[in-house]
Amino acid sequence: MIKTYYLLTKPGIIMGNLMTTISGFALASRGRIDLWVFLATLIGLGGVIASACVFNNYIDKDLDAKMARTRHRPLVKGLISHRSAILFALFLGLLGLATLALYTNLLAVLVASIGFFIYVVLYSFWKTRTTYATAIGSIAGAIPPVVGYCAASNQFDIGAALLFMILVLWQMPHFFSIAMYRLHDYASASIPVFPVHKGAHATKVRMVIYIALFTLATLLLALSHMGPIYLATALALGLSWIILCLKGFKTDNDALWARNMFRLSLVVITLLCIVISVEKFLDPSI
Repeated sequence: MIKTYYLLTKPGIIMGNLMTTISGFALASRGRIDLWVFLATLIGLGGVIASACVFNNYIDKDLDAKMARTRHRPLVKGLISHRSAILFALFLGLLGLATLALYTNLLAVLVASIGFFIYVVLYSFWKTRTTYATAIGSIAGAIPPVVGYCAASNQFDIGAALLFMILVLWQMPHFFSIAMYRLHDYASASIPVFPVHKGAHATKVRMVIYIALFTLATLLLALSHMGPIYLATALALGLSWIILCLKGFKTDNDALWARNMFRLSLVVITLLCIVISVEKFLDPSI
């Protein structure tokens, strides 16, 4: 039963978002990390994200039943009652926000609350109504590094804005990749993701644009807040991602190409977050 509740929180999403949170905290801390505030940020935001994911599972339970990759989720299979899921979500959310309020600052609480609202209310309820739900989801997904930044610095400045921009621009081609290699799943559930609504070619064009803008945003962060290691890494990753994206216009297998794009997107954001954290720790003066 414990494992079932654990799976209900979408642990993969939590871990990915906390990774970006760490990079935001490190960027604002400039290598001088307050361990207790850092741990409270991860625990508090982890609770808020877990709560949002449980609520999303509840809202999406009927859609999940129509998709091959989600039809085995706990609520779809009836392993947890709807009432228990909602109570669990409320507990996690209140615990997370209370932790952030007690040990970080009100700005971090506010930003986390905005992200929760966008994901649970706007994204979850609009995903079946408009192709723009992906953009809404990208805003929610860009909140965690900003929470980390605000928790460490108690301010929203150009560094936080650039992190937010980087994550929004990263998530669009990341989501498009998932939608393309899971195209039949989304079509069967009548979810109007962009590839279903506009087709593969139009999606690829937009992916190139987003990746180019993402690369530019990462370089702007290098010029204002980071050092040479990050700059070289950001440039190499951005160019690699653009090259693979352009190969999509000549591929005979969109699903395979999209899956490779998805995998590379994970490598890109993981390495960027690691380099931000490590370079700030090694050289706080940057």
